[in-house]
Amino acid sequence: MNSHTVRATLAGPAGAIECAIDAPAVEPVGVAVVCHPHPVHGGTMDNKVVITLARAFLQLGFRTVRFNFRGAGGSQGEWDEGRGEVDDALAVIAAHRDPKGRFLLAGFSFGGYVAAEAAARLPDAAKPQRLVLVGPSTARQRVPPVPADTVVIHGETDDVVPLSATLGWARSQVLPVIVVPGVGHFFHGQLTLLKNLVVRQFLPTTI
Repeated sequence: MNSHTVRATLAGPAGAIECAIDAPAVEPVGVAVVCHPHPVHGGTMDNKVVITLARAFLQLGFRTVRFNFRGAGGSQGEWDEGRGEVDDALAVIAAHRDPKGRFLLAGFSFGGYVAAEAAARLPDAAKPQRLVLVGPSTARQRVPPVPADTVVIHGETDDVVPLSATLGWARSQVLPVIVVPGVGHFFHGQLTLLKNLVVRQFLPTTI
């Protein structure tokens, strides 16, 4: 992400997991783990939306951890149809979460599914304080129900995950969805807007 990004590996269930870690200039308020899009279709931790999410959390004072799922980038192993990828996320969370600090979990596209599934599997004491899902893969994966304060952002003209699929998934949960007009799946030309949207969800509100 920048010259200060630390590249590291950790032991995962299918071998080494490649991570990219960024720290704020001040003492971190917690850690934010970000999951990337579908590795079979070229998704990696260096995806622009994933980096944008990491930058938003960094601005909010979080240490950010991006990582490559098994078989992507420098991570060992092979694609496991979404099952092992959730295990990868849980391994990264276990290695980097600080029980004394805040914990955020986020994901883009397929990574949104992984983030939601990982959060559902974590014990109550270890669950993230907040989930952030951008263009979650609600059309191709069974995304579990999520907490009511989950931030869901979706592009109106998304041609990879139709907006209707995410609205249908959210409807039964009465879960608000932030819709960005005229924007597609990868938020081309609107990454700054996406970052600002995420940051605003965590700022104190004034009346």
